[in-house]
Amino acid sequence: MIREIYERRSIRKFSEKPLSKQDIMEIIESGTKAPSSKNRQPWKYIVVQGEAKREMLEAFRTGIKREENGEALLPGSRQHISAAKYTVKIMEQAPVILFAVNPLGKDIFAEMTPEERIYEICNIQSLSASIQNMLLAAEEKGIGSLWICDIYFAYGELCRWLDTEGELLAAIAFGYPEESPGARPRRAVEDVVEWRKDRT
Repeated sequence: MIREIYERRSIRKFSEKPLSKQDIMEIIESGTKAPSSKNRQPWKYIVVQGEAKREMLEAFRTGIKREENGEALLPGSRQHISAAKYTVKIMEQAPVILFAVNPLGKDIFAEMTPEERIYEICNIQSLSASIQNMLLAAEEKGIGSLWICDIYFAYGELCRWLDTEGELLAAIAFGYPEESPGARPRRAVEDVVEWRKDRT
């Protein structure tokens, strides 16, 4: 999968061509093969299409309006609201939206002991590995993807719409790409690696 790692891009323009259920299931199955802390496999995926997607996007827009009107979950991130609106338009194009839920997760407002916080962090790491597996599996199939965190601008609304137990962590848009973006700038590997060896 070296090619997929290097060629994967975040896609923001999708064609209307539908994805087959088989492709969707194979992408999700790839996600379930990810490593997880203590093999807890803390993932649940909700596939949203068609009329359900239109309802979900309406909930998303309602949350954005709430943020704009001052009832903000993210008061320090108001400069990103326009990007969240753009994300809604991208999600409108994509034939499939997948919500990633940690069924073992706590409410984002819950107080936690240090041990509970570590447990939560480990599960989030596991779910993130699962999402990355899916992005690479989609790339191998010629399917574009976009990992979405702007859901937090409508977190309460989306959680109520999903009506499922667990902690909502992210959304992923999938569809056939109608763009071929170039690679985004990356920090040089030499700048992010620190070598430590025996002092001999």
